[in-house]
Amino acid sequence: MTESQPRMTAPIRAERRQPTEPPHHVPATPGGLIRSTLGAAVSAGALLVLFWLPAEYGLDPTGMGRLTGLTEMGEIKQQLAAEAEADAIAETAAPTPAVAMPEVTDRLDRIEAQLAAIAAVIGADGLAAAPVEQPAPATPEPAPQGWRDEASYTLQPGQGIEVKLAMTEGQTARFEWTANGAVVNFDLHGDGSGQKISYEQGRAVPDQTGELVAAFTGNHGWFWRNRSDAPVTVTLRVAGEYAELKAP
Repeated sequence: MTESQPRMTAPIRAERRQPTEPPHHVPATPGGLIRSTLGAAVSAGALLVLFWLPAEYGLDPTGMGRLTGLTEMGEIKQQLAAEAEADAIAETAAPTPAVAMPEVTDRLDRIEAQLAAIAAVIGADGLAAAPVEQPAPATPEPAPQGWRDEASYTLQPGQGIEVKLAMTEGQTARFEWTANGAVVNFDLHGDGSGQKISYEQGRAVPDQTGELVAAFTGNHGWFWRNRSDAPVTVTLRVAGEYAELKAP
């Protein structure tokens, strides 16, 4: 047998590659910077006109916003902003509720009482027959038949008094009261059964006649206060459905 000769292989040679050239850069010259800046400004301007103005303010100079629906969105935003601004102006312009001070209220009550007293002595010809002295309270007339209770109370300037009837819900009482030529402030109210109610109030009133219907079971009646500068006598007459007359 013939022995096989070993195969000779050529040695592998490493090929030398040429180094890769660095990427080509645009030289940063003043002209290149200006062109880049102008290009960016043009792009920003296009975005502003085509998209931002229609979407935010409803302004559509090119008509593109109307096609894309951005103009409608901007108009809605502007309408909402205008309504919010109008509400803020209305709240700012709304008057702040005045807080009544006791001393101011008392002074107003005295002025009203004086005006009412002056009006009571004005004649038909418009001339005031001013008395030299404060007239004394008139003597209450005897209660006519049909009245169940009658009571008189003299109030000094600034003094108040409360008189009530004990009544059951739905009961009706007839009444009349008079300040005997003067005027008083009054509050017709009731309380009881865990409830409160104010039927009627008045300032500088000389007298009143009517019916009191109890809204609920409890005490119902009057509070009078003399806001004038002289004593006032209040006379009350009542009749009808009530258990008793309660007074100080």
